[in-house]
Amino acid sequence: MIRTATPADVPVIHTLIRELAAYEKASEEARADEKQLREALFGERPAAFAHLAVDDESGEPVGFALWFLNFSTWRGVHGIYLEDLYVRPEARGGGHGRALLTELARICVERGYERLEWSVLNWNRPAIGFYESLGARPQDEWTVYRLTDGALAALGSGR
Repeated sequence: MIRTATPADVPVIHTLIRELAAYEKASEEARADEKQLREALFGERPAAFAHLAVDDESGEPVGFALWFLNFSTWRGVHGIYLEDLYVRPEARGGGHGRALLTELARICVERGYERLEWSVLNWNRPAIGFYESLGARPQDEWTVYRLTDGALAALGSGR
């Protein structure tokens, strides 16, 4: 079962984000706290949205998708950028990841969004195989760039 996250879900979403960061071998980079997540997801002007995959028997969350809107200047419409998709290892293979992506695709179709995009680490072969089995294709002609920390501060201050 997939459901839209509520403010009461912030602690479990935070836990799932920490689990994802550990899986991606980047625990030290996951610095967001529950207060920040609550504001981003449920504040006056939400910047992101989340859905939970819930185990049918226990009712416990076993995965999540956290996403936000992007915009295509070429197509002239919004799309969804999937920031995080994570299913706990013990729940993998149960259809939860597919169900989360199906829900986001449904939202795209319903709202007239023309793209559902995300990034995947090059070493994550199980995820890549899963995504390709759904019909997703890598965008090999693009390289993602990122400014953070000191480089971002230097550029932002005009240095």
